[in-house]
Amino acid sequence: MGTTVFERFRPAEGLIDDALRDTQHATFWLDDIDRPAYPPLRGRVRTDLVIVGGGYAGLWTAVRAKERDPQRRVMLLEAARVGWAASGRNGGFCEASLTHGYENGMSRWPDEMEQLERLGLENLDGIEESVRRYGMHVDWERTGQLAIATEPHQIEWMHGEGFLDQDAVRAEVHSPTYLAGNWDRRGCAMIHPAKLAIELARVATELGVEIHERSRVTDVSGSGTQTITVSGGGVVTADHVALATNVFPSLLKRNRLMTVPVYDYVLMSEPLTSEQLAAIGWKNRQGLSDSANQFHYYRMSADDRILFGGYDAIYHFGGKVRPEYENRPESYRRLASHFFTTFPQLEGLKFTHRWAGAIDSSSRFCAFFGLARGGRVAYATGFTGLGVGATRFAADVMLDRLAGDETERTQLEMVRTKPIPFPPEPAAAIGVNLVRRSMDRADHNEGKRDLLLKTLDAIGMGFDS
Repeated sequence: MGTTVFERFRPAEGLIDDALRDTQHATFWLDDIDRPAYPPLRGRVRTDLVIVGGGYAGLWTAVRAKERDPQRRVMLLEAARVGWAASGRNGGFCEASLTHGYENGMSRWPDEMEQLERLGLENLDGIEESVRRYGMHVDWERTGQLAIATEPHQIEWMHGEGFLDQDAVRAEVHSPTYLAGNWDRRGCAMIHPAKLAIELARVATELGVEIHERSRVTDVSGSGTQTITVSGGGVVTADHVALATNVFPSLLKRNRLMTVPVYDYVLMSEPLTSEQLAAIGWKNRQGLSDSANQFHYYRMSADDRILFGGYDAIYHFGGKVRPEYENRPESYRRLASHFFTTFPQLEGLKFTHRWAGAIDSSSRFCAFFGLARGGRVAYATGFTGLGVGATRFAADVMLDRLAGDETERTQLEMVRTKPIPFPPEPAAAIGVNLVRRSMDRADHNEGKRDLLLKTLDAIGMGFDS
C-alpha cells in the first residue's frame, strides 16, 4: 500500500497546536447571523398543509407551496430553530447534481442521466432566480466547483470538458499538492448556509406561511385527515403533510432503516490578509474538492475565511444523533494537518471555529421520495450531504405527489424507486466501518476497489462520486 500526499507531507505538530489553540466549538455560519424567533405551537389548529422540519427541504416546500397556490394554508413546524441542523452547518456548496455526482447517477439510472443533469441545472437556475426575485441576502456566488487530483492515478478522472493540467490548476489556486483539475463553471454556487435558511423562512412568512419553532412533532396519525401531535400540547389537523426531518428518526416506521447519520467535521479560518490571499491565488473563488474516497471540500467565505471540511465520516453504533459526537479532537487535528499540507504558505493562520453535523446518508447516496397514508403524507430524505440544492427539487416532488400530479419529476425512475435499507445493529455499524476501511484502502492503492466495494457496487450500494 502506498501513502497519500497528506501522509507524505505532514506539517509540524506545533503548527497544528497553534492553529487550533483558540478555536471555538461553534458553527461559524450560525454565529454570523441574527435569527428571528418564531413562537411555539400551542392549542389546536387546522391547516391545509403542514410541513415537519425547518431546514432547507421544509422551507423550500413551504415557499413552493405558496407560489403554486397563494390561498393555501401552510404551516411549518420545527423542533428546535430554523436552519440549526444540517442547513446551518454545511459547507455552502449549492450544487446542480441531484444524484451525488455524475458517476453515481450513471451507475444507477444511466437511461435518465441526461434528463437528470438537465433538471438539476434547471433547479439550480431556479434557486438563483428565487434569490434575485425575493432579494435574498445569502452571499450567492455562482463560481462553480473545481475538482482536484492530488494523486497521479486521479489525473485521468479530470479529463473532459473543464480539464486543467498541473500548471493551469495551480494558476487558479496555488497548492503544491495539485496535479490536475476539472472546473465545472455552471454546476455549483457558493452560499452562506445559515443565511439561506433564514432568508427562506423570511420569504415563506411574507408569502403567508405560519412558522412555529420549538414545536417537536411526536406523532402523525390518521387514515384520512392527518392529526399531528406536538410536544407541549399542540395538535394540528391537516389535509396533507410533508415530512422533511432529514437525519432525524423518521415519523414513518417504514423509513427507520433507510438512512444512517454520519458525522462530518469542519474548520473555519480567520479572515486572510491581502498578503495571504495573494499567496494562494484563488481569485475566482470556486468551491474546491479533492478526488479521494475520503475527500476534503473547501471554499472562501464572503469575508475571505477558508472553510475546510470533510475527510472523516464517522458513524456511531446505534445510529444516534448526539451533541457529544460533534467534539472529536482527532478529526479537527487531521483537518488542520491536511489544510497546511494543501497550503503550506499559510503557516501561522489560525482557525476560529470548529464544528460538526450529522449527514442523512442513504445507501444510494442521494435523496429518495415516497408517499404514505393514502397519498396524504409525502417525504424526502437521504440527501447524503448534497442537499443544499437538491432540497428544492425534493420540495417540488413532494408537492407534485401530494397533488396527485403526473409530472416529468414524478415519472423519473430515480424518484419512483427506493434505496436498499441498512441492516439493523450490530450489522449496520460493522458494515459501515468495513466500507470506510475499504475506501481508505482504495485511496492508498491507486483507487482500486476491493471485493467488498465491488460487491456493493454490484448490488446498488456502492459509492463512486
